[in-house]
Amino acid sequence: MALRKIRTDNDPILRKISKPVNEITKNVKTLAGDMLDTMYEAEGIGLAAPQVGLLKRLIVIDVGDGPIVMINPEIIQQDGEQVNQEGCLSLPGKTGEVVRPFFVKAQALNLDEEIFTIEGEGLLARAICHEIDHLNGILFTDLVKNIIKE
Repeated sequence: MALRKIRTDNDPILRKISKPVNEITKNVKTLAGDMLDTMYEAEGIGLAAPQVGLLKRLIVIDVGDGPIVMINPEIIQQDGEQVNQEGCLSLPGKTGEVVRPFFVKAQALNLDEEIFTIEGEGLLARAICHEIDHLNGILFTDLVKNIIKE
């Protein structure tokens, strides 16, 4: 696999809405692998395709329990509330408090074109919401509750 360049700061692609992945091709599988490698190299816990310059509805996450690849992810249920610090590989050095659901249930396709459901609480719920926001052109700084620290 290869490392991809992470788009940062005011790159206009970060504000665009990603398009659904209609077919899981060899290129999509390569992209997912590259995104995981890039995320691990940057010491992140999540990465969305727009962050590497592609407007595809594809995210990768690993909060310490192993890699998760989600294609065309959608949140289908959420509950509770949590407030915590967030940062982003596309906004290096910036952090701020963001309100997110404590629990989310999401549905997506895996790399074998199978629909799966994932439930997460705490950090996993936060990561799923954060990465799906990227697919809709939303950055955590749009949701910050308290002052961003740089």
